[in-house]
Amino acid sequence: MAAKWIEALTGSLEQKKQYKQNVARIESLPAPYANSGKALQRYFMYQGGITDSDTLCTMLSDLADLLEAAAADNTPIRDIVGDDPVEFAEEFTQAYGGQRWIDKERARLTKSIDEAADETKKE
Repeated sequence: MAAKWIEALTGSLEQKKQYKQNVARIESLPAPYANSGKALQRYFMYQGGITDSDTLCTMLSDLADLLEAAAADNTPIRDIVGDDPVEFAEEFTQAYGGQRWIDKERARLTKSIDEAADETKKE
């Protein structure tokens, strides 16, 4: 019963566990892959703004899969991310869709402007 109460406040404990497992997978890679993975993960958190935990866990799991395969094949990092790591990171996050914090703000802005326009009409 306590777990349901805690999850109501903090979100799914299972998703937090999956998130930590994916982070641990990335951190356990050889240095160039782990460093790149941590940098990409950090960028995803800032740029991606994903608010859906399922989407975030899937995205990080796929990143870990990609980097683990690259490490196993000894694939150079540049062969993965290309010449522009920012472009790679942004395309990677866009592929996952999901609800982003900016989507909520866009809806809030649109609603506020619509309400203000309606009030202007009444005057």
